[in-house]
Amino acid sequence: MSILVVSVSHRSTSVGMLSRLAMGATATAQLAEQLVASDHVDEAVVLSTCNRTELYASVSRFHGGLDDAVAALAALAGLSVTELRTLCAVFFDEGAVAHTFSVAAGLDSVVVGESQILGQVRTALSVCQDAGTVGTVLNSLFQQALRVGKRVQTETGIGSAGRSLVTAAYDLLATERGSLEGRRVLVVGAGQMAGLAARTAAAAGAQVSCANRTLVKAERLAESVGGRAVPLDQLDAALADTDVLVTCTGARSMTIGAGQLAGTPVTGVVDLALPPDVSEDVHTLGISLVNLDRLVAGRDDDTGSSEVAEARALVRAEVRDFLGLRRAAQVAPTVVALRSMASEVVAGEMSRLSSRLPTLGERERDEVQRTVRRVVDKLLHQPTVRVQELSTDPDAVDYAAALRELFALDPQSVAAVMSAEVPSA
Repeated sequence: MSILVVSVSHRSTSVGMLSRLAMGATATAQLAEQLVASDHVDEAVVLSTCNRTELYASVSRFHGGLDDAVAALAALAGLSVTELRTLCAVFFDEGAVAHTFSVAAGLDSVVVGESQILGQVRTALSVCQDAGTVGTVLNSLFQQALRVGKRVQTETGIGSAGRSLVTAAYDLLATERGSLEGRRVLVVGAGQMAGLAARTAAAAGAQVSCANRTLVKAERLAESVGGRAVPLDQLDAALADTDVLVTCTGARSMTIGAGQLAGTPVTGVVDLALPPDVSEDVHTLGISLVNLDRLVAGRDDDTGSSEVAEARALVRAEVRDFLGLRRAAQVAPTVVALRSMASEVVAGEMSRLSSRLPTLGERERDEVQRTVRRVVDKLLHQPTVRVQELSTDPDAVDYAAALRELFALDPQSVAAVMSAEVPSA
């Protein structure tokens, strides 16, 4: 099986288009189920965040799998397949592994090195595991990607920087409206991003209030930051006592506009929702609006920093090691098939010996059989060990294919061993 990634992200399209592809956990599970029901996709994971929607798949055929994935995304966005193809990036096998690890490490994010993506990747994997769309190939890929992301966060300077979309948004707002210290901040939403926004504001010395459609969630978040909870149906009253509004709901039915903020003391808005919660017309009130469009437009990949260079080097080493192990695992079926063929040859020759020497005693026959097997094992030992060692080199020739050709191994025998005994990745 091969790994395919189809990515629509801030690198390939606008935030507005990403809004059309954004989806929650239920929708991602349904899309993954739709993919594995197609002709060429065996496993699928769907990752949807505020700056990307990506399909990860284990496919039997590249072009067929790509067509299935692109058609599914096009239907979701209400676009033609041709239009969707212009908005996406495609990664295959080695490139797919490298992309997955880079995403989990935060190296492909709007804010390079942000750590929230690690939790989002973990959640995407869990949701699709529950939906039954994850097998050995993608489970192996994502479990290793999560380990790589954790290493980047804990072992490199990128992790100690505490980067996130929230901190980037607050920094941008601070250049226009000053720090959050002593300000009244209202956080609308209660998910991971809202939680980070509330904690960051509280740490900066702000007075934090939390509003959410489910009051108990708002109460839980408010309690964790020493703030107060507000029912969402009392939002207008809460806005009358707010300096900075932060929204992270992603609810398609929620739009806060200039009319709702007119006459309030709100001077700054941070909107990290996708689709956006706050309309652009709040600018007419002199309010500073920091949203995903501004963050994407002002992003700085910081590719020259030593922290990013260190993180990218770690990811490259992890990709190389993962691919080496994967190549070694793919050689194993050929080795097993070769040894199985050798055992059949030994069995055939022993049968012939029995027919030619019917008076040969059982003891002598056993000794001859052990001797022949030892000879075969010794002859095969070094070549099979070496082919597994050499297969980990990405620049090496396909030694497994050479073995199959030299010994005329039946492809169906190798495939049977692979499906029954050895995972594909």
